[in-house]
Amino acid sequence: METNDHLKFILKLLGCKNYRSRLSASAFNSFKNKNKICQDLGDRELIDYTREIGSAKILPAGQALLKLDLAELPIKDKELKVLKRIDQASGAITPGQIKISSLRTHRRDAILKSLSEKGLIEVETKVKRQRAEVWLTERGVEYLRDDYNPHKGNNPVISLDLLNNYLRFLRKTLSVKPVPEDTSESLNSESLNSASLTSTTLNSQSLVPDSAAKKVTDISDEEILQTIQNLDREIGTENYLPIFHLREKLQPPLSREQLDKALYRLQGNDQIDFSTLQEANAYTPEQINTGIPQNVGGPLFFISLN
Repeated sequence: METNDHLKFILKLLGCKNYRSRLSASAFNSFKNKNKICQDLGDRELIDYTREIGSAKILPAGQALLKLDLAELPIKDKELKVLKRIDQASGAITPGQIKISSLRTHRRDAILKSLSEKGLIEVETKVKRQRAEVWLTERGVEYLRDDYNPHKGNNPVISLDLLNNYLRFLRKTLSVKPVPEDTSESLNSESLNSASLTSTTLNSQSLVPDSAAKKVTDISDEEILQTIQNLDREIGTENYLPIFHLREKLQPPLSREQLDKALYRLQGNDQIDFSTLQEANAYTPEQINTGIPQNVGGPLFFISLN
């Protein structure tokens, strides 16, 4: 761990539910430069945090694309406007400096992400300014459980509360069921047949087609697609539908889990795509909670038809 503050920060995180917290929580108020600590620990993949685009600059591929005839451009009109605005800057440009009429903040951020994924621009991310969350990664769990050793000379001073957080973390992550003694000789044909029957039953259940599940709710994937299209047209979200509108329409009859699975199927069939929520200040906490949580980054919040 680089400094005492880095160590204390991650031990504070161990005291949070599911090792996840808002960065603005009172537990982290004592850290003067918590954004820098987040970035340092994030670079080591020990923690992760919700991010937003801090700056963007055009790449040679983007400059070459702007020289093509308009009819040959493989990007949409608003993407082209954003790319031109970035090209006009002398260097890196912040998202707030990209002023385009009728382009909403969340749509602008989605376009920046899309242009970056296409290799047309380079973006730098930073800790979100509002409602940022931070969480321990799988790598962080492994490091603290298996690899971390305090070094002499660092003069670490931690409270009993932080020590307690670490001890509870170790007890939880190291708690495994005792390995039973070798009982291979006691296995008989009856137990083997039972195991075989269980395996067969499980395999047969896993082979139940999705169509069988669809019949339970009588809502097909095609109907969900049509609902997305109708809502987008009615609300005017320009093929960028916040997911809470769809949940309000389809839950019930569908459960949240059923709708999530259906949306993942549609994404897998390349019929829809998701975008994460970058700036949460335009939505209520209840609306934000309707997003599909991800282990890394913000929730999947916007739906676009392909």
